[in-house]
Amino acid sequence: MFELFNKGGFLMYPIFFSSLLAIAIFFERMFYLKSIKTSTRKFGNRISDLIRKGNINFAISACRKNISPISQIILAALLKHGSSRDEIKEVIEDTARQEVTILERNLPILATIANIAPLLGLLGTVFGMIKAFQVVSVVGVGNPEALAGGISEALLTTAFGLSVAIPTIVAYNYLAHRVDRQIKEMESTSVEILELLTIKEDAKEEGVKIDEISSHQ
Repeated sequence: MFELFNKGGFLMYPIFFSSLLAIAIFFERMFYLKSIKTSTRKFGNRISDLIRKGNINFAISACRKNISPISQIILAALLKHGSSRDEIKEVIEDTARQEVTILERNLPILATIANIAPLLGLLGTVFGMIKAFQVVSVVGVGNPEALAGGISEALLTTAFGLSVAIPTIVAYNYLAHRVDRQIKEMESTSVEILELLTIKEDAKEEGVKIDEISSHQ
């Protein structure tokens, strides 16, 4: 295997480095997404219960102790409780945009690796063919071993580049799908929190109006 790697030429090294980087990004994102998957819905339900009971301060404290995208979104909403619906919705959307960026972190790098790996392989193919034709120009076609060396280099880099690109594309699409699912769950939870905060605020306003009517009577 190492012998084949060396025969592929110097472009095998950046392709190999790209493969290591892709593997590292894939597992890092997998562990991260797995760690927040179970907490989103469970945490959202917990905060919703606290809001229904009127324990806003406890809810804020819980959000500050929990480091996850959904906790930061809910925290931003809770800190704006008492404001209008539009203001709370705006702060939720602003915070969500920041947290989505965190969810998608390193995915562009994975997509870049999937794109450049076959191109590096193709570049290796070009260099290999140039080397093969240089051999032909010097020794003619009477030395098949020398000619085969250049062709072998061309084929090896192409094969290695595709071997890195194909699983990287699969990994990227899988992670992108996981991120989309996570975003949809965060949106659902955020809408629920927004409705709860809005309902509580409307209830407070109605209570004030009732008190004012009672006092006039």
